[in-house]
Amino acid sequence: MNKLRGSWLALGWMWVAAIFYLSLMPHPPEPVHFINADKFEHALAYCLLMLWFSQVYRQRAARMLLAVLLLAMGVAIEYLQRETGYRTFDFADMLADAVGVLVGWAWARTALGRVFAYLEYLSARKNTLH
Repeated sequence: MNKLRGSWLALGWMWVAAIFYLSLMPHPPEPVHFINADKFEHALAYCLLMLWFSQVYRQRAARMLLAVLLLAMGVAIEYLQRETGYRTFDFADMLADAVGVLVGWAWARTALGRVFAYLEYLSARKNTLH
């Protein structure tokens, strides 16, 4: 996991930056159209962020801190949206973020939480075969 750790972190931080950008831009894209689609998008984004970073930070304490930081990020974004004048503050978005973090935490305890380690194993194995 150490070999590609920097790459995993860089990609994760780019994803965080993208979420801030999309959350604060005046007219974000709306890829799905159904009732409360934005709540699904919030939950999915935070679930995948939690799952992503949980593969880099595997210890329980680190994951707990990660969960708290992602929840704080979701709350902060809502307050920042309120200040923009063109986006709205929504407690339901914060709840959707929290649900996503919890689902991501749960998924990180499954085989999905070991994808990075497996990819690095395959990469190392491939390099030793050549």
